[in-house]
Amino acid sequence: MSGTCDGGWYPLMLSADLELGTVAGSTVLGRDLAVWRDGEGQAHVWDDRCPHRGMRLSLGFVREGALACLYHGWRFGVDGRCVHIPAHPDLSPPGTIRAAPLPVAECHGLVWASVEEDGSLPEGDPAMDAAAWVPVRSLRIEAPWQDVARAVGMPDGHRAAALDRDVEGRVLAALLPVREGACMLHLLAAASAGVERLHDLADWGQDVRARAEERAGQVFLAGVVA
Repeated sequence: MSGTCDGGWYPLMLSADLELGTVAGSTVLGRDLAVWRDGEGQAHVWDDRCPHRGMRLSLGFVREGALACLYHGWRFGVDGRCVHIPAHPDLSPPGTIRAAPLPVAECHGLVWASVEEDGSLPEGDPAMDAAAWVPVRSLRIEAPWQDVARAVGMPDGHRAAALDRDVEGRVLAALLPVREGACMLHLLAAASAGVERLHDLADWGQDVRARAEERAGQVFLAGVVA
């Protein structure tokens, strides 16, 4: 998985935060997504809208290997097709009734999704591929993702990169643009990192958030005054 913006792949969340048989919500550039993991451990990413009445699928639940909508209980299989309608249990739902799956991949301890139609995987990043990563934390930051990327020392044009912070090991930082002026920062550490280092990285992430949001606030106030 490349760390560049090419290919339309976005790091939605830490894999460790998506437990077996659970569903969560995510947002990419204002597009709401439902992220869920089936009983076999496979992650799935769909548009966060039930094709029946538009209810958020991220509010639903996983049952019998399918994602069920909270509103009327319609279930959708891993391919997005509706497989069960509780009000009509003997009906075989038409194949046209289906959710909208996106291409998904898991690597480097993250769940990724592509918002582009082809969903082809870009070339891997050797610096990211060479290490095993353990999750540290995810933080929502009310600041443009490009500003946060610069704050953590990420190369220009990258949303994810392995960073050398000190002699103790590497850090994997991944950024998800949520909307204009807001992003998620996911932090992971090399598997060899000790507990104390994980706490240090968590504190560092909080400091990055504080500085980025302070700068964003200053820029906003400067624009208002101007």
